Amino acid sequence: MYDVVLLTLSSERDAPGGCGSGGACCGGATGTDTAVKGADGAAAGTATDAGTDPGGTPGDADRCATDRPRVPVLACADALTARGARVQTVTARSDAEIDAVLAQLDGPARPDGLTWPDSDGKTRLVVATASDAQLRAVLRRLVRRYAPPPSRRPADLRGDRTLPDLPPVAVLPLDPARGGTHRDLAAQLGLPRDPAAVAAAVLDGTPRRLDLLRNDGGSVTLDGALLGAADDAGRPLHWRARVEVDDAILTDGDEPLLACAIGNAGGYASLDDVTLLAAPDPADGQVEVAVAVPVVVRSALGRKRVRLEVRRARGRAVSVLPREGKVPYLDDGVEGELTRKRSWWIEPGAWAVWVV
Repeated sequence: MYDVVLLTLSSERDAPGGCGSGGACCGGATGTDTAVKGADGAAAGTATDAGTDPGGTPGDADRCATDRPRVPVLACADALTARGARVQTVTARSDAEIDAVLAQLDGPARPDGLTWPDSDGKTRLVVATASDAQLRAVLRRLVRRYAPPPSRRPADLRGDRTLPDLPPVAVLPLDPARGGTHRDLAAQLGLPRDPAAVAAAVLDGTPRRLDLLRNDGGSVTLDGALLGAADDAGRPLHWRARVEVDDAILTDGDEPLLACAIGNAGGYASLDDVTLLAAPDPADGQVEVAVAVPVVVRSALGRKRVRLEVRRARGRAVSVLPREGKVPYLDDGVEGELTRKRSWWIEPGAWAVWVV
């Protein structure tokens, strides 16, 4: 029978330097740019031009603090125990505590000395998430644990990847509402939300492999990112940036933009009533990117009007180079500001979730 670890992330008020090397487990860590609050309501303190995950602010800590096991966690633990699994519940207050859990997924020692996941391990991980940012915080630590440095790239690593197959995780959503109108990643992927169903997926299921977006700041994206902002009245603000997808240039930075969506899954496929991403697929080995450009056109009578032109491209990598000032963005539901060039690239099938 399996050993199962039920991992919950705690708030930053529990200990200095919470999950993410300086921020809270509600999202991550300190960086050079400041974030405010995630669109999904999760706390967000600092994010990320240094490549770290967003952290939690004390004002929002109660929203995601999970020191005492939540009811879904207890129910999932009971369902697992009833099936004979050996269950360990852990509340992590720092990256080090997350890493201690992930160490249980390590494989045997390798001759090259690299830390590598166990492809046939008997320990399975369930991540109880109050937000997509929390799930990303765990995946980010998995990447940092198992991705080899370029100078020590092993011969058995796939040619289209920079890291091995990460161990599958089960997702236990703690917020039922996120499966409704404001869909979290678990809802988009069709993952179970009932604790007993999650337990069944862990014990009886198979891994569903998914693509992972890494970026040159050292962080990861599971769902996607949306760049752009609106004023206090809700009117979109214009900004400029050069956006490239592989060899295709969606905009050279000389024209105003209203939004740029970078999609691994479909969380940012639409903006109000505008479809940005046509068909984002988290398992097709490509990232879909779209920019929304306001274009002035004249009618037959010479009247001016503005229409929104959406340009799309798909590929393995995307880069965004701001041309002026800071560009606000949402990344897996957490706000930040982009101040310099940022590149994302796809890691096909790098991570996985347990499904029945």
